[in-house]
Amino acid sequence: MAAGEHVHVNGRNLYVEQYGARDGQAVVLLHHGLGSIGAWKAQLPAMAAAGCRVVAYDRWGYGRSDLRPSFSAPHFEEDVADLHELLPRLGLACPVLLGHSDGGTIALYFAARYAEQVNSLIVVAAHIYVEDRMRPGIEALCHAYEKDVRFRQSLRRQHGDQTDAVFSNWYSSWVRPASLAWDMRPLLGSIACPALVVQGKEDEHATPQHAQDIAAGIPKAQLWLVDGAHHMLPQEMPDVFNRRALDFLEEVTKEESQYVQ
Repeated sequence: MAAGEHVHVNGRNLYVEQYGARDGQAVVLLHHGLGSIGAWKAQLPAMAAAGCRVVAYDRWGYGRSDLRPSFSAPHFEEDVADLHELLPRLGLACPVLLGHSDGGTIALYFAARYAEQVNSLIVVAAHIYVEDRMRPGIEALCHAYEKDVRFRQSLRRQHGDQTDAVFSNWYSSWVRPASLAWDMRPLLGSIACPALVVQGKEDEHATPQHAQDIAAGIPKAQLWLVDGAHHMLPQEMPDVFNRRALDFLEEVTKEESQYVQ
């Protein structure tokens, strides 16, 4: 059962839902660039059933959180700051961060900056630089937003009256010229926790090399490239994804128990 609330952080209200046992391993879900809590509907019950304390929230400017004038991709400074303040507000000392796409990049930035505050990472289709494939994918989504009524309606169900602002802010932040020179690879070596790096081999926005570069940069990373999967892997193959994610968390827990002994 979800317990929904608005939590005030850094001058704005973020909508948060929590599932599962309060004494379970905390897992914080960070949604993709056009997503919301609703993007995790297949993961929330599965992780709660596995004994985790699952926390999902609409990032600033999304869903039921406060309206936002602009987004800060690709560096995500404000999103990282919000997460840093949100965790102690919820009593989460060292959670697992599970992030998809932009949410995965936020998870990487947070773990690089606050290495001792993260138990482990699962990042799906995260970006650490702009590939040639990414720009056509962004423009295809822009075309879909302008022409595809069903696509707009699906976003409106998540974001309501701020749907136009969500799309405009997301699109603008990724196509500005400064984003093309962005590269966070030098920061990856600062991530000390175990990480599972996931990407569909048919991802429309990045090649498999992108995930390989992420995994190569993190000292304790595992790489999982998924045959037949696209950018929306957690939604496209939820059972496959959930099973592997939970197996990874079990592996991390066993390793920690051996270390303590």
